Amino acid sequence: MVLLAFRYAAGLPTKYKRGGTMKIIVVNCGSSSLKYRIISMPEEKEIAGGEAQRIGPKTAEPSRIIHRVGEKTETHLVEMRNHAEALEEVRKLLSRDSSIAPDAFGHRVVHGGGIFSSAAQITAGSARDLEKIKHLAPIHNPPAMEVIYACEKAYPGLPSVAVFDTAFHATIPDFASTYCIPREITEKLKIRKFGFHGTSHQFVAEEAARIMKRPFNEFSAVSCHLGSGGASICAIVNGKSVDNTMGYSPLQGLVMSTRCGDLDPALTLNLLQHFIGSTTDVERLLNTRSGVLGMSGSSADIRDILSMNRKSSGNTRSHHTAEAYLWRIKKYIGSYLAVVGKPDALIFTDTIGETIPQVRWAVCSDMEYFGLKIDAGKNDHADVLPSDVSHKDSSIKILVVATNEELAIARRTYGLLSENHNFLWNKKLTNNYLK
Repeated sequence: MVLLAFRYAAGLPTKYKRGGTMKIIVVNCGSSSLKYRIISMPEEKEIAGGEAQRIGPKTAEPSRIIHRVGEKTETHLVEMRNHAEALEEVRKLLSRDSSIAPDAFGHRVVHGGGIFSSAAQITAGSARDLEKIKHLAPIHNPPAMEVIYACEKAYPGLPSVAVFDTAFHATIPDFASTYCIPREITEKLKIRKFGFHGTSHQFVAEEAARIMKRPFNEFSAVSCHLGSGGASICAIVNGKSVDNTMGYSPLQGLVMSTRCGDLDPALTLNLLQHFIGSTTDVERLLNTRSGVLGMSGSSADIRDILSMNRKSSGNTRSHHTAEAYLWRIKKYIGSYLAVVGKPDALIFTDTIGETIPQVRWAVCSDMEYFGLKIDAGKNDHADVLPSDVSHKDSSIKILVVATNEELAIARRTYGLLSENHNFLWNKKLTNNYLK
């Protein structure tokens, strides 16, 4: 039983006025990390931030917090057995400077299930709903919930807002989100394509629409979020997601660093037989030992593989890995260009999408029949973002746009708190229990 007492101040905090500046801590939890940014809204200025690393059992390297205020960066070695302890250590660092004292929290929550289709205030009721679906993202949702509770304990007067990676994809039509198994099963178990990386896809698409001077509700694109870990592609029509390469879980779709991507379901059954019915072993295999790492046998980072491939003569594991990785991206780009119909832009973002010209060139080459043509010179020198790397003859803009999920979360948090000002700051919830 977890005590929930989401307490809101009776009346407005004296330091906050309607329409005034609000300092929001954006929290992003990984399995063993906690990233945080303090962003002053609505001016969208980052004033502090950092990352707690190696949370959990002791490792060869000590756990630490890299903390930054303005231009000053400090590293603090401190034991953090769990995410709640990490949040407490971050609180201690923030408390040293009253000028960065927060007014609210914005939490990245990977999976909103079928319950949350937009950002939501954390209350006792919404926390109960989050507990019901945290198994859907076992790596990310449980630590996010742990930090949500820790924030309430450390900052009992401040509101928290959850922003979901799945929310942007709530507009995917039923025919695209349905898995073709008996309907009574999908309805009972709430099985559907949820899609992921929605916060990033929406952010870069909005930025691209702004660059092209198009209203977002009239903007269509294919967005490629190519991270060093996870990756997905999103089809966007008139500002709404209509498909995403990830599905019920983040396993589906592209080849990723350690995740398999698309897989024949019969192969999963075969793996269950091989592992004598251990779903845990199969899940670990598909999530942590597959993808680039599984194929190459040497690295989970596609940048390493591409580097090795340039030095090899072909017909090697690195060569096959690179080919499979690029093939899957190109196949989905072609598919989603067809789905979108008349795209305004093809967008590349995140670590690989923003910084590896070789990947952009490989997946955009020989796509002229779609009206898509990349410029080699622009692509090789896209150092300042956003950058247009499309050829002058391309009818579709090819844009490289830096993602900023923390800013996107701050915007959603500020928007929700501003819109529901009186409710959020005057409501007092006490003695609520979550079983």
